[in-house]
Amino acid sequence: MKPYDKLLLQNKAWSEEVNELDPSFFKKLSQQQSPKFLWIGCADSRVPANQITGTDPGEIFVHRNIANMVVHTDLNLLSVLQYAVEVLKVEHIIVCGHYGCGGIAAALGHDNLGLINKWLRNIKEVYYKYQSDIEAIADEKGKINKLVEFNVIEQCQDLIKTSIIQKAWKSRKAPTIYGWVYGLDNGLVSELVQIEPDIENVNPIFRYDQDQLDQSF
Repeated sequence: MKPYDKLLLQNKAWSEEVNELDPSFFKKLSQQQSPKFLWIGCADSRVPANQITGTDPGEIFVHRNIANMVVHTDLNLLSVLQYAVEVLKVEHIIVCGHYGCGGIAAALGHDNLGLINKWLRNIKEVYYKYQSDIEAIADEKGKINKLVEFNVIEQCQDLIKTSIIQKAWKSRKAPTIYGWVYGLDNGLVSELVQIEPDIENVNPIFRYDQDQLDQSF
């Protein structure tokens, strides 16, 4: 059986199983979407948000890209963020990286990878900021995993630098930002950072004028 055909068969089996357990599941799911969480994770196929957190469809709004980045010129990410925060009104945003991340490993190298060079440059900036801490680690795996952690922390900081988050913090004192790292070898999540919705947690140079936030995007 071809892999593609297997997916279709598995989908049918899954749908039938869910219907058997809860005949109203898909009807309820189709009528509304009210997740409390936005997940910004890595595109790596081994890091699925719902399976990791043991949640059902509809509970987590998900955005994924290479190395779970929050890039301020990425209109895809910003559109997802604005929709999640302003329309769905999520209460929590989780940035989840994972140990052994291929994007992080690539950023530590010097290969010319074409278009992806532009994306990896953002990770290299994180390395540059924490270079002395990373280079103090002897083995390559340790360097990669330390950069994974620093990268998650920096992406959380990049979130709170956006007018989208600052506007929400002003209007409804949410969402709270969390930085997680996931272990591929044990399936466990560790929390690296938690940022409460308080403008004092944003470095002053990145704060927007509070009186102008209602007109901002």
